[in-house]
Amino acid sequence: MLLFFVGGYVASRRRVSDPALEEKIAAADRALEHARASDRGWERANLERAALDALASQQPGGKWDEVALVLVDDRPGMEDDRCHLVATGPAGEARVILARRPGGDWFAEQIS
Repeated sequence: MLLFFVGGYVASRRRVSDPALEEKIAAADRALEHARASDRGWERANLERAALDALASQQPGGKWDEVALVLVDDRPGMEDDRCHLVATGPAGEARVILARRPGGDWFAEQIS
């Protein structure tokens, strides 16, 4: 239990120490709400699941403590939609850029 508390504290302190990241997350949250209002494919849980699935296929066994949505690029139509998520965990940080297929499903376009 203490390990979870310490891990949560460290993660929250890391976020507090980077105001630029906090602003990016807040801006992405605002853009996500706007996108969800006009297109039902922008559910946060679906985005996070797609990012974690992509990371699992690239880095089997990797553990990610947090996935933060940092950029929403909602364009007319679905095929040009993109979003960026940053996953953090014991192994470090990974950025996942998701794109949409014509049917609306999300897939990893790039992982870095």
